[in-house]
Amino acid sequence: MSDAVLSHQADGILTLTLNLPEARNPVSNSAVIEALCAAISTADQDIACRAVIITGAGSAFSTGGDIASMRLGGGLNDPSPTLTRENYRNGIQRLPALFESIEVPVIAAVNGPAIGAGCDLACMCDIRIASEKARFAESFVKMGLVPGDGGAWLLPRVVGWSKASEMAFTGQMLDAEQALACGLVSRVVAAEALIDEAQALAAQIAANPPHAVRMTKRLIRESRLAQLSTILEASAAAQALCHTTSDHAEAVEAFLDKRAPVFTGH
Repeated sequence: MSDAVLSHQADGILTLTLNLPEARNPVSNSAVIEALCAAISTADQDIACRAVIITGAGSAFSTGGDIASMRLGGGLNDPSPTLTRENYRNGIQRLPALFESIEVPVIAAVNGPAIGAGCDLACMCDIRIASEKARFAESFVKMGLVPGDGGAWLLPRVVGWSKASEMAFTGQMLDAEQALACGLVSRVVAAEALIDEAQALAAQIAANPPHAVRMTKRLIRESRLAQLSTILEASAAAQALCHTTSDHAEAVEAFLDKRAPVFTGH
């Protein structure tokens, strides 16, 4: 794992920490993109990995792009517009495409400011919990830019069209309580308790049969665009698979025996 992203796995939970605190964890950094893509892809292929947590080192979750590299010819911005397009497609846009394809649950533990692409990274995750010190802004317009990382697709599906438009058109900053009020996060906790809360939530997910969790995630993700009839058909197919698993049989036997189940991912 790159020093740009720290990795720790225990009890089926992978914790990834964006680790460029002096630059406030720019998610547009190529080393961060490479490390996140590699770690999350590996986790998704490992049924023993039951949940992933993403957080940031230092005071910020991620302040998005590295503004110091935004001058023409720096970072993603090439003097040739066609090369800039390729830089986005082969760079930061790999993240939303990957997050949309994976089935392992991902929790964003937002420890501080999540700005621009940092806000969008949080929106790529399935669940967002925030420290009381967290701040959120879809601030691309402040830099004369648009959300180049899929934020225009992600944010409305998290907070609704009106609030997403307000955030994107104004670039306004939301504090943690405002983020909670609009559904951007599902809970706000004390800063010192954030990782413990994220770990406890991940442990609750990890305690369930992993195939059922992953298929449930896929159904929820697909439901954002599909018709009810399509989801019903997909649900029936997924349920047919779940009924044949050892974990389902174990759940039934444990319930009837009045004991705690032990799930193995089979």
